[in-house]
Amino acid sequence: MTEQKHELQLRSGNGQQQGSRDTKMNGATGNFLKAIGLGAWSSIALIAGASESAFAQQQSPDLPAIHIEEPRRTTHRARPARRAVAARHSRASRQAVVRPAGTVSPTIVQRASNPNSTMTLMPPYAGGQVATGGRVGILGNRSVMDTPFNQTSYTSKLIQDQQAQTLDDVLANDPSVISVYPRRSAMNQVYFRGFPGGGNYGEGFSVNGLPSMGGGFTQLTPMIERVEVFKGPSALLNGMPPSGSVGGTINLVTKRAGDEPLTQLTTSYISRSQFGSQIDVGRRYGPNNEFGIRFNGAYSNGDTPVSPESAEHGVGALNLDYRGERVRLSADYFNQMDNLQPYAQPLGVTALTTVPVPPDASRSLLPDWAYTKNSSQTAMVRGEVDLSDNVTAYAAAGERRYERNLLLVNFLNALNSNGSYSANTVPQQIIIHNQSAEAGIRANLTTGLINHALNFNYTTTEQRLGSSQGAGVSRISNIYNPSLGPLPYFAPLAPAQDSTVVSSSGVGIADTMSAFDGRIQFTAGVRRQQAASVLLARPDLNYDAYAWSPAYALVVKPWQNVSLYANYIEGLEQGTLVGNTFANFGDVFPPYQSKQEEAGVKVDWGKTITTLSFFQIARPSTISIPGTPLPTLALDGEQVNRGIELNVFGELTPELRLLSGVTFLDARLTKTQGGVRDGRRAQGAPAVRAILGAEWDTPFLRGLTISGRATWSDWQYASNTSDTLIIPSWTQVDLGARYTFDAPWNGKPVTIRFNVDNVFNKNYWVSGFNGMLALSEPRTYRLSTTFNF
Repeated sequence: MTEQKHELQLRSGNGQQQGSRDTKMNGATGNFLKAIGLGAWSSIALIAGASESAFAQQQSPDLPAIHIEEPRRTTHRARPARRAVAARHSRASRQAVVRPAGTVSPTIVQRASNPNSTMTLMPPYAGGQVATGGRVGILGNRSVMDTPFNQTSYTSKLIQDQQAQTLDDVLANDPSVISVYPRRSAMNQVYFRGFPGGGNYGEGFSVNGLPSMGGGFTQLTPMIERVEVFKGPSALLNGMPPSGSVGGTINLVTKRAGDEPLTQLTTSYISRSQFGSQIDVGRRYGPNNEFGIRFNGAYSNGDTPVSPESAEHGVGALNLDYRGERVRLSADYFNQMDNLQPYAQPLGVTALTTVPVPPDASRSLLPDWAYTKNSSQTAMVRGEVDLSDNVTAYAAAGERRYERNLLLVNFLNALNSNGSYSANTVPQQIIIHNQSAEAGIRANLTTGLINHALNFNYTTTEQRLGSSQGAGVSRISNIYNPSLGPLPYFAPLAPAQDSTVVSSSGVGIADTMSAFDGRIQFTAGVRRQQAASVLLARPDLNYDAYAWSPAYALVVKPWQNVSLYANYIEGLEQGTLVGNTFANFGDVFPPYQSKQEEAGVKVDWGKTITTLSFFQIARPSTISIPGTPLPTLALDGEQVNRGIELNVFGELTPELRLLSGVTFLDARLTKTQGGVRDGRRAQGAPAVRAILGAEWDTPFLRGLTISGRATWSDWQYASNTSDTLIIPSWTQVDLGARYTFDAPWNGKPVTIRFNVDNVFNKNYWVSGFNGMLALSEPRTYRLSTTFNF
């Protein structure tokens, strides 16, 4: 066939002594050079943009025509029609994306030739901030309107436009998700719908569907294409991570090469003096672009908005992929480094009767010699093979190694209402080694009028954890005038050795039955989950138990753009081996099963999707029943969270985009020790939390977009054992702007972004759990310039 050329008009889219401060900041010269480079690039960009702004308002914003050769056509044998639900996208997934002026998105969505595949991105929805769907565990890729759960998939465009540096920055867009610890903390745990998920070191986060592959204490975003946030338990869908999961799960999708070549450089600045750069390069090769390579590298260093804190972040990520007619392969390797000196820690207030007035958020409560140095390396492979036109087999495996060395200032403990607190400092090393694998089959078949999407899945994870800790030094200071004195002497620390092995494996099966052209879809499934843990020093205290976890879900579409859905699903946490301080010593409690009932309605209005959800989650816990001579430990405790969620995303008009939501949560302790706390509101669960986020493309300057986000949180308890430790309600306002224009040197888009977090510089307690308070971030400025080559 004669090759044809098409002209495409592309629119510009919208250890410890070296921890001293002198040694730590010996990169001042490097920061100075980064500052010069950033200033030079931004000055060139601003001058070029200013010189063309008047012209751009009168002329078409089209770039010069780019000639692209049409790829050679290959002959493929015809395949029989697949089940209606899988082969037909919902209205959400068919929705064409209208790119707003002033934005640039490097994402290239590759349409899957097989609906059983999960190695292909679902397209962005109108506005580009959220995708039309995502991976729903064992069920594979599902559009929003065909998913009988509440899941939001944030895109790399949102990450880039909001200058989100970490996963916490992305999760700030969801009113049902709360980060427990302060940002820049030595921990990272997330609560969904008032219950935990994710673990302290990110082991509950999945990467490309593989559990426990998250990046450690802080997950950086340069390599992330999608952040898929699933709200609610998900044992059938995702199994059980080492730390368990009740409130929700997060799946991170790494970047892969798109069909169009990509070369992108971003320089950045974050107050007080963090300078950084990021490079993103993607290419495809082969007669039909079968082979792809994508590299992301980022580095930043300098002082944070919190004095005297500095931060150093680095990440390098490489993806290789192959997409053939029946075989698809992908391999990822990424290395992440985070060094903070000092870092943030929560304030313990269990000794107080009231929550203290928040201190100045721009001053660290830790001394400048406290530090945490973290590194992680992750490698993963995934493959899919189409055994026939309707049957696909898949398998994946991954390994993550994480190490943390720190001078740990243990949770700060308030001593009185005047602000005095104690801090116990210890040297510590933590090592974590995670291994994870899964394999399964997805098949489509038809029996009479019913279409079946069958899924069989096996998952296994293992976490080896070790730590080493030295003797501590205790000091006293005041949160309103923090000073913990000079660096004390610490004896050399012995290397950490593995001490605990936690493992989990499970087999799941599910069938989605659909009829009437997908207007009715019913899913039923069950997973058998095995959980085990071994204390290497006490093999006699091993834990090993299993549980069966069913799930049911229904989608009914009375109209094509309306989905009514309901589900029952469970979440699993490792049970308990009863200790010798109880009369039932040696009893083994099976994995704890949290149970959710949920119903809701989703409406696709054309370029806007709204989701209204009603849910109830009951989580069991252990309580001690008095007895003689010893009490008995029983699985008789319970907390029940009931709530309503309303979420909206998309375009209200071609110039106005919305990403907003509100969560109403009634979290109650329903079964407590002796019944003394029954009916009381649970900790860390504000009754109302609302987020209003919007973007507006200005009519007076083409390419200029104004953005804003307002977050309001109702009051909340900081502890389940106190009626007076109450965190007041708070409000935070974030603003931003970006300007995109065509570079005069190559005609490709350049985007300058400027964001201000906590515009009014308010000091407040963000959240409270187990008597620990997380302090807000001070006013923070973010500036970046993105160049395309």
